Amino acid sequence: MNLKYLWVLAVLLSTPLLYAQNLSGKIISEIDQQPLDGAHILANNGSATYTNFDGDFVLKNVEANVILTISYVGYKTIEYQVININSPIVITLQEAPIAINGVLVTGNMKIDPVLTLETNDYVKRIVQPRNVADLFNDVNGFSLIKRGNYAIDPSFRATQYEQLNVQFDGGTKAMNACPNRMDPITTHVIPEEIEKIEIIKGPYSVRYGATFGGIVNMVTQKPTVDDYGLHGSVSGGYESNGNSMVSMARLQQATEKYDVAGNIGFRDFGNYEDGDGTEIPSSFRSLDYGIKAGVNFTENQRLQAHWRQSFGRDVLHAGLPMDTEEDNSSILSLDYKLGSLPGLIESIDSKIYYSYVDHLMTNYNRPTFMMTSAISAIDATTAGGKVELKLKPTDNLALFTGVDVLHIARDGNRTRLVKRNAMGILDTPLTIEDKVWQDSFINDIGLFAEGKYPLTERTMLTAGVRYDNVTSEAKDPEADFAALYTDLDKRTEHNFSGTASIKYVYSPQFIMEVAYGRGVRSANMIERFINHFSVGQDAYEYVGNPNLDAEVNNQFELGFKGKMPISENTSDMFSYSTSFYYSLYENYIVAVIDETQTRKFMPMNQPSNAKVFRNLDDAYKTGFEIMAGLDFCNHFNFTTELAYVYAKNNDLNESLPLVPPLVTRFKLGYEKEKYWVNAEYRLTAEQDNIAYSFGEQVTPGYEIMDLRLGVIPIKNLTLGVAALNVFDKTYSNHLNFAFNNQADFGTEPINDPGRNLSVFVQYEF
Repeated sequence: MNLKYLWVLAVLLSTPLLYAQNLSGKIISEIDQQPLDGAHILANNGSATYTNFDGDFVLKNVEANVILTISYVGYKTIEYQVININSPIVITLQEAPIAINGVLVTGNMKIDPVLTLETNDYVKRIVQPRNVADLFNDVNGFSLIKRGNYAIDPSFRATQYEQLNVQFDGGTKAMNACPNRMDPITTHVIPEEIEKIEIIKGPYSVRYGATFGGIVNMVTQKPTVDDYGLHGSVSGGYESNGNSMVSMARLQQATEKYDVAGNIGFRDFGNYEDGDGTEIPSSFRSLDYGIKAGVNFTENQRLQAHWRQSFGRDVLHAGLPMDTEEDNSSILSLDYKLGSLPGLIESIDSKIYYSYVDHLMTNYNRPTFMMTSAISAIDATTAGGKVELKLKPTDNLALFTGVDVLHIARDGNRTRLVKRNAMGILDTPLTIEDKVWQDSFINDIGLFAEGKYPLTERTMLTAGVRYDNVTSEAKDPEADFAALYTDLDKRTEHNFSGTASIKYVYSPQFIMEVAYGRGVRSANMIERFINHFSVGQDAYEYVGNPNLDAEVNNQFELGFKGKMPISENTSDMFSYSTSFYYSLYENYIVAVIDETQTRKFMPMNQPSNAKVFRNLDDAYKTGFEIMAGLDFCNHFNFTTELAYVYAKNNDLNESLPLVPPLVTRFKLGYEKEKYWVNAEYRLTAEQDNIAYSFGEQVTPGYEIMDLRLGVIPIKNLTLGVAALNVFDKTYSNHLNFAFNNQADFGTEPINDPGRNLSVFVQYEF
């Protein structure tokens, strides 16, 4: 080639570079003007980069009028045209919670609560959740405690029930009325109402009530700027295994000054079949509705009221001795926030709430009905509130302080009609009244202070202390319970808890956290006041102990998480996270066999003794979660997750109860704006580290696969199909209860559903 032609070609190719320059800028959040580190910036010429710790970025070799595509998890993806590339630019992103999310924690990584979890939009899971607990099924470290299809409780790292601080909207609680937990809080809020779920993995914050093993905050939907006007959605789903149907409708009107939203949902689930074709009694129907109204007095001042009711009917509990005829709950909450104040007090958050649960259960469909019919009408009242001040003593120190109050009261009786005994049929049936809750209450008044202070530009210290004044009393004790505990006066406890953690943010690509938390939990009402009722997984009657000491969790944790771009010219990304923890327990509460206490009801049955709740002196727990993910080829993603827990009760030389086995997940997906497809393969190991005294059995390992496909054929319409347990495996999760008082079953654990085909449709307007 002639060199002059080569020279001319080089000049032509380099001409655009004469006009190309480096563009600098910053990405910030519209809400609080905080920098967003790790935001992805892609130019239409193919150049790409990420923002740094301070939200700053430099994009090389761009020209005037370049169009940037900016994306960040939890915020709306936007396109931004840069006219003048000679001056630095500042771009703000709006928070964009997806209409129905799984677990999503957004905000500034430097000040977010320590050791939080996050996952993706659960609409794309296609499956119809039975209740809110189903949302945790795919979250690493979580397991589900099932007694059937309705009464499902989340368990995290082998902590459950009141060991987990489960609430919604930053503090509202609703406690179960049934001593067998037929109606946990997860049954009183419909899943479609949840916008995001925030999870703190341990007792690493003192701001959200007394916390022993972790905090779960379910946040309901709130309109954003883009929701102004009249909007709504309708959705429905069907599952083949059980001929189950779900429907939901939502309507809202929002303006800058006010917003009103209402929703209603109906669920009708039939008995499902396991992989062997065995029908599991687990059907239920539920109707839920909610109304939320908010007034924005100013840009920084808001008052919000929320009213919801839930009605469960004809609920079959395969793993419990009775069924639910009716479960009715009502919850009212009021929230007020005043922010952006000048001076020492930066903001004020306050809340009051009240919930009432009316529960009716019977044994009318059980074998024991022929001898004794039983009906229990019980109720639970939960009320409380919170006032929190955010103080700014200095520019660097943020101090949260306040007071919260929790009141729990339960009452109700079980009426038994004894129709026959060991001697035969009674001429005159005998009617007996049993006091289920003995008209008991627990009050908790908590004072807390938690501060966040940057030790360096990259290091954040969080420290907090909390005091709880807990009073409890059984106002109408049964005669035998009063004889067992002769000092049944009102009792007062003084609990002190605290936390300290350090978060080191080297860059958006690497974060390290070290945390210690002392979580303190006073005994719940079952552990204090239950009187010869079967409330465990075994056949024992349980007796409460009003003199129990509060159990303490001294938890230590080390975590790493980060992400690494695979290429500057694409959005391909490798991400990872790990958490290692160790918990040393004090006064751990378990029920142990007491040979001095004999069976009260049906005394001829075995076991003949009862269990009484006691404190253990020597118990611990340790474990880890590991995640690695890869986003590649623009639209593909692959994730692997691993979770393991080991617990030891040295007093009884066995495991603590309800410890899940080792679980490994592999997820492969392909996702574009208009359609997505993913597959999940889950391997669950055998669990032979069990609590024999709790009636646990060794659970075999199993492997299952789920497939999901979704498409948006036209604007605002979403369609999805799924095949769960594709290979129709017969399996039982270790935390499933065993069959109880069922005509066609023994005491083997309840199997999970076999193959299940599901369809889902949602239309938004």
